[in-house]
Amino acid sequence: MAEKAKGKKPNPVQAYFRETIGELRKVTWPTRREALQLTGLVIVVMIAVGFILGMTDAVARGLLGLLLG
Repeated sequence: MAEKAKGKKPNPVQAYFRETIGELRKVTWPTRREALQLTGLVIVVMIAVGFILGMTDAVARGLLGLLLG
């Protein structure tokens, strides 16, 4: 019976979930405070990048308007 188990291929779906759970156990999860701080940082960066892109768009639109209009 031990010989049968050696030649048998593991189910790939089961192996995937087993490995995924093993990797998730190794993760160091952030605390609630860290998660909130990082979320706030992401929101601030998104607003800053949006402002920069908006200003760049406005300047480009103005320059194109002067050149073409």
